[in-house]
Amino acid sequence: MKFKLKNWVVGAALATLSMSTFAADTIKIGSVLSATGPAAFLGDPEVKTLQMYVEAINKEGGVLGRQLELVYYDDGSDANKANGFAKRLIHDDKVDVIIGGTTTGATMSMVPLVEKAEIPFISLAGAVVIIDPVNKWVFKMPHTDRMAAEKVFEDMKKKGISKIALMSETSGYGQSGKKESEHVASKYGIDIVAQEVYGPKDTDMSPQLTKIKNNPEVQAVFIFGLGQGPALVQRNYKQLDIKLPVYESHGVCSDEFIKLARDAAEGTRLPCAALIVANDLPDNDAQKPVVTAYEQAYKARWKSDVSTFGGHAYDGLMIYVDAVKRANSVDKAKVRDAIEQTKGFIGTGGEFNMSPTDHMGLNLSAFRMLVIKNGKWTLAD
Repeated sequence: MKFKLKNWVVGAALATLSMSTFAADTIKIGSVLSATGPAAFLGDPEVKTLQMYVEAINKEGGVLGRQLELVYYDDGSDANKANGFAKRLIHDDKVDVIIGGTTTGATMSMVPLVEKAEIPFISLAGAVVIIDPVNKWVFKMPHTDRMAAEKVFEDMKKKGISKIALMSETSGYGQSGKKESEHVASKYGIDIVAQEVYGPKDTDMSPQLTKIKNNPEVQAVFIFGLGQGPALVQRNYKQLDIKLPVYESHGVCSDEFIKLARDAAEGTRLPCAALIVANDLPDNDAQKPVVTAYEQAYKARWKSDVSTFGGHAYDGLMIYVDAVKRANSVDKAKVRDAIEQTKGFIGTGGEFNMSPTDHMGLNLSAFRMLVIKNGKWTLAD
């Protein structure tokens, strides 16, 4: 049976959250996110989303008659800091759930901690390694890097592209994406004939791109990274006047990518969640009411455009809230079981159907193939 959570209406200015503001019986939502550093354009909307929906839910009376309390730390895009903050959330703050891990590296640094502590953990990072193999207490919201590679290769196959160059970031997400791309390429008749890597803090990728440009076999380029790096790659791409089609992963599904890449983003094809093209969805699309409501609320509260990354935070919080309601408890084991039993949840990322063997619950149809035209996201043909 399908269900949809109430669309929370976001009202007045957000009150500052502090320990003294709440009674002892609050439901504590712990979070470690990358609001600053190279992954900031992913983490910043995630933080803002959690803040505004915790506020909105509290104004509506909370959950099971209890207020939510957001306990949040910024890891500065540093996986080591994420590990330390996760320890603080578990042992000092004694939170009921952890939502976060903006990046794969941060998430994986926290996984052993939450497994040992037996606390539900909902990651907002992309790599498939987060939920494959399944860890009992770990779930995730975004589509996986494996799914992104498959969606891209499916599109390439339709366009008659069979030989490509893969440009991957040295981050956890980028290297997992590289591995998964290599793993599924042959399934779609794709031959990776050239490979290059770049660091997340690199500012000039021209040498790697020059090698790709000079390879006569390459028919298209697939860039696998997140944050600001892919935008800089594409600016170098344009500077070198490379005419080959370019694809990105879902690690750049934000207006910030277009702003950073500028006109170099034109024509880029990539898979994203429906949220990024909310108003272009047909009226009978099951996700349209959810994504348009989120977009309106976010823009009204923060006076800025939405990104799929903020949407993942919405999905994570709302799936947790729904699990608490179905369990009629905040007992960690009962809530964990309820999250695992999530079925038919329509979120910004797609329809979630979880199980003991699938702690994400999305399939390939949850991705929409997009192309950037005239500086705007549009549904691809």
